[in-house]
Amino acid sequence: MHEMSLAGGILRVVEQTAEREGFTRVQQLTLEAGALAGVEVRALRFALEALAPGSALEGAEIVIQEPPGQAWCMRCGTTVAIQTRADPCPHCGGFQLQPTGGTELRVVDLLVQD
Repeated sequence: MHEMSLAGGILRVVEQTAEREGFTRVQQLTLEAGALAGVEVRALRFALEALAPGSALEGAEIVIQEPPGQAWCMRCGTTVAIQTRADPCPHCGGFQLQPTGGTELRVVDLLVQD
């Protein structure tokens, strides 16, 4: 369950931002976890909620957006939607796909209290 490690990294980003910007509490944390990022969203949410007590994230609403996967097919030269990295191109059936979207895990926004 690498989501606990990811949650720890996200918490460090939030805590460093709180120290730098001078706020103490986060009302809402918005994340993006793309479909191809290799992140189990439910496990990430659970890990963040487990780490939140006593931190700037305590009591914060956690919103996790899940952008769909997208890839460039080298065989047919088309951008296609995919669900997993193992999917074939829905147009030509080829497997020479380069992911171009849905691979990100990032903090999008923090709504904070002073």
